[in-house]
Amino acid sequence: MRTFPGPARDRRQPGIRIREVEALLPAGPEAKLWMPRRVLVTAAALEHAHGRRIADRCAGLGLPVETLPGNRLTGLRGADERATYRAAKTTLAVVVAPPSAFKLQPIPPSADWQFHLARGCPAHCQYCYLAGSLPGPPVTRVYANLDEILAARPAYEGQGTVTSRQAARAHEGTTFEASCYTDPLGLEHLTGSLAAAIAHFGTRPAAGLRFTTKFDAVAPLLGLRHGGRTRARFSVNAVPGFEGGTAPVPRRLAAMRAMAKAGYPVGLTIAPIMAARGWRERYGALLHDCAAALAGVAGLDLTAELITHRFTPASKQVLRGWYPGSRLEMDEERRARKRGRHGSHKYVYPRAELADLRAWFAAELPARLPAARLLYFT
Repeated sequence: MRTFPGPARDRRQPGIRIREVEALLPAGPEAKLWMPRRVLVTAAALEHAHGRRIADRCAGLGLPVETLPGNRLTGLRGADERATYRAAKTTLAVVVAPPSAFKLQPIPPSADWQFHLARGCPAHCQYCYLAGSLPGPPVTRVYANLDEILAARPAYEGQGTVTSRQAARAHEGTTFEASCYTDPLGLEHLTGSLAAAIAHFGTRPAAGLRFTTKFDAVAPLLGLRHGGRTRARFSVNAVPGFEGGTAPVPRRLAAMRAMAKAGYPVGLTIAPIMAARGWRERYGALLHDCAAALAGVAGLDLTAELITHRFTPASKQVLRGWYPGSRLEMDEERRARKRGRHGSHKYVYPRAELADLRAWFAAELPARLPAARLLYFT
């Protein structure tokens, strides 16, 4: 039997209340902000106004900004894997997006297209989906040529296979997912890129921006003219101890309430769902807290995306190197092997466990959060 660290909460306990959520509203410096120890700015990045603005923002926050004579990032590797991880995860690099960033790729079932403001994430999640999928040390790279990225995007409107072709989601327009390789809200105080993207999509009635976050510093976004074209989704979990460097779940829920009250469509991304002892009680309490956080919000537009835990051989190897003391279960003998594209494979829960999880959420999500529209379970 798989186990979680710490005791499970009984579903009958009241959990958080609306007044407690309101007290946590992220109005300023109490919000979780990542401050890198090193900021590298490439020469090419400084040729772009947005790159210069990012450098100025970082300098204004008292961060050490190093302007590079060229465009190569060096000095990111340490004596071993752990040292390399520490150096990279405390570094922000301001770079120019490569040509591949302008050739958008589909990203079902979330959205029509991937849309990149950055690559790399400041959080320390022990199940990180980026592990093994991005080359080199896990430095966070933010893109200086934002104007070019935004200018290239409208060519993809009206295309795609998800919201562009699904009657139930057609009102979203052609959707662009900004969280494939990063957490844009976790970088927003350093870049301003997310606000610029929200303002851009606010003028595009045929398109929609989507981002997911584990952070809570939404105050700068609340007054933007978003036009209801950006869905802010908050990634939450019932399992403590695996999401270092992120905002606590109650503060994420408070941020979600603040965004919903500001007229944004919002969403819950419950991920990764873990089938372990007490999971029904834990996820029941989480849904209760989500419902309490959103109670009384007028005009609520809420979606839910449910993603079960999975891993690949490559991600397991990387994660074990990054977090050697982790208690995260990644036992191939307890999993089913699922073949992916190009001959790859990953390990997921066996069919019976997946069916149990799916059936429970299918019953409990509408019972506890009747306003939520389930987009997918995977």
